[in-house]
Amino acid sequence: MLRDQYPYYVGNRPESPNRDLEVLDKYSGEVATRVALADEDAIDRGIAKAVEAAEPMARMAAYERQAVLDHCVARFRERFEELAVALCIEAGKPIRDARGEVGRLIDTFRIASEESVRMLGEVMPLDISPRARGYRGQWKRVPIGPCSFISPFNFPLNLAAHKVAPALAVGCPFVLKPASLTPIGALVIGEVLAETDLPEGAFSVLPCRRDGARLFTEDERLKLLSFTGSPDVGWDLKARAGKKPVVLELGGNAAVIVDRDWDLDDAVERIVFGAFYQSGQSCIGVQRILAHEEVVAPLREKLVAATSRLQMGNPRDEEVFIGPMISEKEAARLDGWIQSAVKAGATLLCGGKREGALLEATLLEDVPATEDVVCREAFGPVAVLSSFADFDAALGAVNDSVFGLQAGVFTRDLYRAERAWERLDVGGVVIGDVPSWRVDHMPYGGVKESGLGREGVRFAMEDMTEIRNLVIRTPS
Repeated sequence: MLRDQYPYYVGNRPESPNRDLEVLDKYSGEVATRVALADEDAIDRGIAKAVEAAEPMARMAAYERQAVLDHCVARFRERFEELAVALCIEAGKPIRDARGEVGRLIDTFRIASEESVRMLGEVMPLDISPRARGYRGQWKRVPIGPCSFISPFNFPLNLAAHKVAPALAVGCPFVLKPASLTPIGALVIGEVLAETDLPEGAFSVLPCRRDGARLFTEDERLKLLSFTGSPDVGWDLKARAGKKPVVLELGGNAAVIVDRDWDLDDAVERIVFGAFYQSGQSCIGVQRILAHEEVVAPLREKLVAATSRLQMGNPRDEEVFIGPMISEKEAARLDGWIQSAVKAGATLLCGGKREGALLEATLLEDVPATEDVVCREAFGPVAVLSSFADFDAALGAVNDSVFGLQAGVFTRDLYRAERAWERLDVGGVVIGDVPSWRVDHMPYGGVKESGLGREGVRFAMEDMTEIRNLVIRTPS
């Protein structure tokens, strides 16, 4: 169970000036705990302390950074079930999915530990012409400085970890704003970091309201902003971030292609997972299913049968697959999209019923392309089925979106797989599986409205460092 209240962290230290942020149990709707809510003064102090910590953090030896990350891995393993239950309560995530996310949290910190001792540079011969004779060069990576991190509600542990762990690996102090709907996971990360010997000011974890988060974006003392969340908010933050580099992990409208040569039982098993895992609240959740016309009928039948079997209810129940969405407001919004599609002529294959924040896993077919449930990010338990006759046309249909995060292609044809990788305008193409698949050390991110830059520990470390060049002249 959750504690009655949690502090925030300023410069490695817990503070409890208030209990103003209520964190709800997303299934019952009742207050589960209360959290200290940061004001602008606390955020300003956190940034100031990060600035003071920049030099001692940069001086940390690789083995010292690794020791901090190893401590986190060990403590997260010890507190595994506590973290999973907290995630189940604050995010409404089914307990089995919650345990999966804790496992990924551990993976992400473990990967960062391994990478922290191999921040490599390069020796470069410079004598490419007579004027450069006697010159040689080399470069290394150095920490960019204090970083600002803003993480979302849907993966409160692992998406915070994808910012925090790389920062620790390279030696960057940071201030972190977790989602106010789900702050507990990030605060537990802060609690564990407070047990280490990090320099004073190395981290602050500061839940606050969106309208009080100005300094996270605009403060010039911060040298990088990394944001994960909605496109509207992300692009607005980029416009206000000033000169600092910005990494944006934003929304998606992920599609999967099922070619006629693929085993349909396998495809159905993976698509149902990809579309409805954690109630579809994933930016790479399957939203559009494009099936070859020769297999669309049996695929439809199998998808409806498998989707209809998914159990919805209390996320603490080990058998539940569909828990509540993050709020009743979001469930009502997506329910409205479904009803609009049906009124526009779509066929409701299964699901479509809502009770509060609970929305049934829903499949639609024959949805007009202009409907929100097709062309915008659903971010909930709904997927749309359509058919294609020509594979290249299917690739074009996947690209017919303002988003471009990941896509999945079920095909056994090597040449079609290569063509998909070549032509799909997305950050990642997954062959033989759904776009919802991710492992935490791969480069992950999107194009178009889906964002800028890449996460995945080693790639985030590159964003959090700068190249410092050295030229040496040897007199003749």
